Amino acid sequence: MNAPPSSVTATRRDVLAAGVMVAATAGMSAATVAGASQQQHPASSSHSKGNHPVNMITAKDGTQIYYKDWGRGPVVTFSHGWPLNADAWDGQMQFLAHNGFRVVAHDRRGHGRSEQASSNNDMNGYADDLAAVIETLDLKNITLVGHSTGGGEVVRYLARHGTRRAAKAVLIGAVPPIMLKTAANPEGIPIDVFDGLRASLIKDRSQFYKEFAIPFFGVNREGAGVSQGTLDQFWLWSMQAGLKNAYECIKAFSETDFTDDLKKIDIPTLLMHGEDDQIVPVHDSAKKAEKLLERVQAIYYPGAPHGLTATHQDQVNADLLAFLRG
Repeated sequence: MNAPPSSVTATRRDVLAAGVMVAATAGMSAATVAGASQQQHPASSSHSKGNHPVNMITAKDGTQIYYKDWGRGPVVTFSHGWPLNADAWDGQMQFLAHNGFRVVAHDRRGHGRSEQASSNNDMNGYADDLAAVIETLDLKNITLVGHSTGGGEVVRYLARHGTRRAAKAVLIGAVPPIMLKTAANPEGIPIDVFDGLRASLIKDRSQFYKEFAIPFFGVNREGAGVSQGTLDQFWLWSMQAGLKNAYECIKAFSETDFTDDLKKIDIPTLLMHGEDDQIVPVHDSAKKAEKLLERVQAIYYPGAPHGLTATHQDQVNADLLAFLRG
């Protein structure tokens, strides 16, 4: 794998040459926000911040975390990835809310509508924020779903906070066990790649996000068929993340070793991964995680990119529903 372009004038050819420019991003959805007819669950009542009522939960360090809560029924939580927000899950949340589930998703600290905290931009901090959402809303028998960085967040939450409130887990294009190339993980991605990501953010994050969407959705593959709207949406959500938060999250998703965390998970876990994932290569992530998890099943999607929740939305939703009802 080659490092991504660090110059602000990087061309599309530079991005494609980078090939598997690595970042753990959330699954994108082309679906719109849920209709006004959807009712919020009583447990997720709005809190007041000034004169503007918003859904906010206070993390243990005081950081304000935004969340949304749709539908009624068995609970499914969603953890997004770098550098997006909870809206990246709209396609899955809308579908499940209409199929009898209560769905809850939050914006990671420093992303979307959550506060741009200066500290705790690491996996422990992310897991603790997820715990704050779950405990404040008193959620139980949850299926926790995470994509990419969000998959790491779910794994760290289960290892750090236990499975008392959890029934199942779903990891989609997720970063565990570890992305970085190390002596123990020689197939991993060299640190130079992640250094390149950091350099690109500092120099011109707006242009970088536009170019990063290309391998994310597999636009560089023949017949990709990804709309300009989906690409624009990716850029818009990415630009809502704080620069400091996005920068520090790179270290969190690339260097965190989840090997021991995966071994602690004792609930049924579904792995879903695109076989043509250019962002989180399947053979150094899901294929390895499958060997470490105790109660696991896996679905690999031929030709699917990292953003398979958008490009293969119907198939992903159907498989997710089958696992939830199984």
